[in-house]
Formats: sequence, C-alpha cells, structure tokens
Amino acid sequence: MTTQSQMLKGILEGCILSLMENREVYGYELSTLLEESGLTFVSEGSIYPLLLRMQKEALIEGTLRSNTGSGGPPRKYYNLTKKGKDTLTQFKQHWGTLKHSVDHILDNERSKR
Repeated sequence: MTTQSQMLKGILEGCILSLMENREVYGYELSTLLEESGLTFVSEGSIYPLLLRMQKEALIEGTLRSNTGSGGPPRKYYNLTKKGKDTLTQFKQHWGTLKHSVDHILDNERSKR
C-alpha cells in the first residue's frame, strides 16, 4: 500500500460525505467526482465496499432507481442521513484542526532547512 493510499484511507469517508452534502450521487458518479477533485488514485472497486459500510452505519441511505436516461440498468443513488450530516460536520472540524497542525509542523521543518 502506498503512503498516499494509506493517508487517504482515513479521510475518504469524509470526502464522500462531503460530495453527498448537497445532492444525491450514484457510485460511478462518485468515482468520477473524486477523480475530478484530484483523487485520481481512488479505484472504483474501493468505493463500493465503503458505500456499503457507510450505509450499514446509517451515514447514508441508498435508493435504487431506473436509469431511464440511458436505458441502462437501475442505479443506486446515495444521500446523507441525519447521522451522516452530523458525522460530516465533525469530520470538517477535525480535519481543519489536523490540517492546521500538520501544515504547521511541515512549514516549521521547511523553514529550518
């Protein structure tokens, strides 16, 4: 496992919750949104198990809908539950503190060189 994927493992859930904050998304769309956000190394295969776990934890809920636009198979659309919204709020608070602390350490080390 690369350093980048190890670091991402702990924050991917928060990123997914954030992408669902204002709209419903389906799995492949979520994969595309993560890639467009710069997370190009997140595989589609790693997203679906995470969505399943998040659904079991009642952070998100899924609704199966027919795909009338393209005539393809039905898609499962996910959105945040109340618990998911609360978890996202907590993630944003913790991320802000963690980011600030890590940036401070990295900047101090950089200035010492």
